[in-house]
Amino acid sequence: MRLSVALQYLLPHRFLSRLVLWGTRWTWTPWKNFLIRRVVSAYDVDMSQAQVEDATAYPFFNAFFTRALKPGARPLPADPHAIACPADGRISQAGAIAGGRIFQAKGQDFTTAELLGDADMAAPYANGRFATVYLSPRDYHRVHMPLAGELVETVHIPGRLFSVAPFAVDAVPRLFARNERLVCHFHGDDGPFAVVLVGAMLVSGIETVWGGVEVPPYASRITRKDWRGRGVRLERGAEMGRFNMGSTAIVLLPSGAAELAPLVPQQAVRMGEAIGEWRDRRV
Repeated sequence: MRLSVALQYLLPHRFLSRLVLWGTRWTWTPWKNFLIRRVVSAYDVDMSQAQVEDATAYPFFNAFFTRALKPGARPLPADPHAIACPADGRISQAGAIAGGRIFQAKGQDFTTAELLGDADMAAPYANGRFATVYLSPRDYHRVHMPLAGELVETVHIPGRLFSVAPFAVDAVPRLFARNERLVCHFHGDDGPFAVVLVGAMLVSGIETVWGGVEVPPYASRITRKDWRGRGVRLERGAEMGRFNMGSTAIVLLPSGAAELAPLVPQQAVRMGEAIGEWRDRRV
């Protein structure tokens, strides 16, 4: 086993993530500018599309990391039935869900029931489609709606905080079904869909537009919140949440309802671009 993989099992995930939480919100100017400049340089971050282009103008590192983009920077597809990519990043994997199993990498997979923490809620996706988008440190870190829909339920599932970088995804079995995550269930005009926000090593938080900071605190048990009838409806392309540091978003689409574009692993994608289309026009 490679050292980098072995460390994934040995390092104190939550302790390190709490340190990052503190360090990325420290407002001391030399510190926050040092972190920001290092990331901009190391990852060749494009600031030209940010609402605030001066990277050092942000009050602390996380404000820079979750920066807003200029209006119109991520146009949506003209086709109203197109499925929009939820985030900037790269495709980790995408394709068919076969018998309730989602492909991860190199012969590894996990079940939709494991990922969602609920066999009944996983049933509509048994032979559906999925797209897993990895957000690296250089990317825009807000997550947007792939389709219009009303929020039905969120499920905060406890777990590890393995890295979601490609080397870890290749090596750690069932990684996305083992990491701490927030499952967001929606009902759209054409049926149900889900967006899963997966935490990761050194990720200091997950936020949603309807609930604010969701992680931390880190969960010790599965926690459900029922949002039915509370009027949380978001249009396609609307911001739904953000990662305070990088991670992964997984979109699940129900059986027989949608077709994905021919996406390939490590393909660069941008929030808002078409990654598929609904073919079942249920109302």
